Amino acid sequence: MAFDPPIRSRDQEPALASSGNWMTDHRARIALEESERRERKQQELLEQTCERNTPAERIRIWERRHGLSLPREANHPLLALVASQTDVALERVLEEQQRRMGRITGEVVVVADGDSSGAT
Repeated sequence: MAFDPPIRSRDQEPALASSGNWMTDHRARIALEESERRERKQQELLEQTCERNTPAERIRIWERRHGLSLPREANHPLLALVASQTDVALERVLEEQQRRMGRITGEVVVVADGDSSGAT
C-alpha cells in the first residue's frame, strides 16, 4: 500500500545513538531505568520513616509500597509490622485505623491528642 513504511532488515535499521549499536543503547536504557526505579524505591523507604511526614502519610506510603491496605481488625498482627516499618507507635497506627473506620461508617472519632475527624 502507498502508506506502508519500507521494509528494512536489521542491518539497515537507523542508529539509535552515536555508538550505532542498538543493543548497547537498549541495555544502557534498561540499566538507567532500573537505577531510577531503585532510587525511587529508596526515596519511598526514607519517606516511610521520615518524621516530617504524618503517621497517616507514612502508613499510606507503606500501603503503596506493599500493595496492601491497613487491616481493619484492631488485633491484626500486621499492625505491629506497619508500626515498626513506619517508625509510628502502634497506638498511632490504631488511631489511624479507627479514624479510617469512622470515615467509612460516618462516625466521629476522637483521637488521643484531642483532634477529631468526621465524615466529609
